[in-house]
Amino acid sequence: MNRSLQPKLCLALAVIGMGIASLPTMGAEELIENRRGHSLRPESVPATAARIRRLQAPDGFRVRTFAEGVGSPRMIAVGEDGTVYVTRRGSNDVLALRDQNGDGKADYRRVVVRLPRVHGIALRGDKMFLATVNAVYAADIRGTAVVNRRRILSGLPPGGRHPNRTLGFGPDGMLYVSVGSTCNACIEDHPETAAILRARPDGSGRAIFARGLRNTIGFGWHPETGEMWGMDHGSDWLGDDFPPEELNRLQNGGDYGWPFIYAKRHIINLQSYPIPMSRIRARAEKSVPSVLEYTAHSSPLQMAFYTGQQFPAAYRNDAFVAMRGSWNRRPPSGYEVVRMRFDQNGQPQEIQPFLTGFLLSNRRHFGRPVGLAVDKWGSLLVGDEINGVIYRVTYK
Repeated sequence: MNRSLQPKLCLALAVIGMGIASLPTMGAEELIENRRGHSLRPESVPATAARIRRLQAPDGFRVRTFAEGVGSPRMIAVGEDGTVYVTRRGSNDVLALRDQNGDGKADYRRVVVRLPRVHGIALRGDKMFLATVNAVYAADIRGTAVVNRRRILSGLPPGGRHPNRTLGFGPDGMLYVSVGSTCNACIEDHPETAAILRARPDGSGRAIFARGLRNTIGFGWHPETGEMWGMDHGSDWLGDDFPPEELNRLQNGGDYGWPFIYAKRHIINLQSYPIPMSRIRARAEKSVPSVLEYTAHSSPLQMAFYTGQQFPAAYRNDAFVAMRGSWNRRPPSGYEVVRMRFDQNGQPQEIQPFLTGFLLSNRRHFGRPVGLAVDKWGSLLVGDEINGVIYRVTYK
């Protein structure tokens, strides 16, 4: 065998046959050689009152601004007292917002935490958990202050192409951390990359929960079944319509196939690589297939299950997902919020547009939805990182 290929072959066999935990350290190499698709980045324009009035939601729903001028909001979480917490990785902080006079708009704002590249956030009782690129922190919420910050997880893999970690607490009381891949399509160095980790709230017992996930930023648990669901980003440069963004039922020990396998065990024809196809097929047979798919390159971000009482009963226990929008597709996709409908047995049935109109044309948009949360009153909050607006969707 060619000596230059021997370490690559050993690494590939480790990925396919023994699992990511067995990987040796080796520089990642991009596997997509013959690129397909288009690079199209619609221009951002201001979110004027006239443009906001163009936003469309199902009959009976109303869209208004909850807060403006909030920089570049990312993930959103709502405290038991109704305080809305927003991470802002660009300004390295967490912003607290409150509607104190009950008019539906934030009239109080204060930076409560400063952390470099802070992104993920989860609240549990009077505690706040925050994720940066390489670490997870816990802190205590004391009225209007967040104090006693301490690091509970360190040494998370390098960020690379997907440095935005997200957090969530499952029905089992465990903390889940999503760690995206460092690349578009490659074999990773670090076993915890392209995976979801699980640990106790104090950071102990850290382990890989699921792997083979390119970048599952949005995830959550069905309020009745307790099953975990997540939307994974498909790789770029495989075509305008492939691969789809996929909804996965996330299971302990599950392998979801990235970078070789997508959707319902579809094997990708990547660049020539010294991996026997029989090994890839064997991995595909054991991988967990997606449950639903959505338009390629839509870029799913935060997910929120609806547990409020304000929306019609048909929305209860459904999920909403912010679709930030494409750059690798013609025509563009995403730039919207979608509704994920679940049946009475807690099984997803379809993904359909819910809040649209941010995309003005193939060349212009005035918003990229990223963060989602259900507030204390059952309204849906939607954060736009481009124009610094947080919208509040209510039902009349």
